[in-house]
Amino acid sequence: MWKNLRIALLLLVLAAVALQAWRDRTTTRGWHDTLWVGIYPLNADGSAQARDYIGGLVPADFGDIEQFLSREAHRYGVALAEPVHIELYPPGAELPPALAPDAGMLGAAWWSLKLRWFAAHAPRIDGRPPPRIRLFVLYHDPATLTQVPDSHGLQKGLVGVIHAFASRAMTGTNNIVIAHEFLHTVGASDKYDPGSGAPLYPAGFADPEQQPRWPQQRAEIMAGRMAVSEQEWRMPDNLSSVVVGPDTAREIGWVRP
Repeated sequence: MWKNLRIALLLLVLAAVALQAWRDRTTTRGWHDTLWVGIYPLNADGSAQARDYIGGLVPADFGDIEQFLSREAHRYGVALAEPVHIELYPPGAELPPALAPDAGMLGAAWWSLKLRWFAAHAPRIDGRPPPRIRLFVLYHDPATLTQVPDSHGLQKGLVGVIHAFASRAMTGTNNIVIAHEFLHTVGASDKYDPGSGAPLYPAGFADPEQQPRWPQQRAEIMAGRMAVSEQEWRMPDNLSSVVVGPDTAREIGWVRP
């Protein structure tokens, strides 16, 4: 009896999660209303550099993400004046759960559930509704590492964990990563080779019809890098040199099938 009850409860939980995931997909890819996104800055390494950097953040530091998404959405015919609105939320003291490199499928699923629970209890601002999508940006002192851990954006749960550098000089590239992971939460897929990081042709090229094909002058957002040659690719300095390609636009609902 108890075994059957536990199974029934588990099935109810899974059904509720599936229903919520369906609702999330339909509400965030319709583009009938402005999508509110919350940025939660966190001190990833406990450093004074990250603490001071977070203390100096203002909403305008993420303005080019809004401008990029608005520019590209309008290019595909989205009528909303402001497709995405970004708000800066208070920094929390607790870091989100980390995904172990060897987590496997079950470990990743458990991590996803823990991350959703963490996001549901994120700090709120009195009088302001909670954001539809929550992005936790973990800032690292660039003096302590040359490469940050992998970032993740989840459509199931509408939550992202982004690792970034606590440096004004890297605001532009940080915002590229934030925009990339945000687009994961609304259904976009990666368009680079997971082994090498090379942009995949043609979906990962901003200008796939360009002749000669190299060097590309812009990057596709879900590739993250522009192909300078057949063997070389690099991240642009900021979102002014980044576009949303047609495959990504279809995935996120800007272009109807």
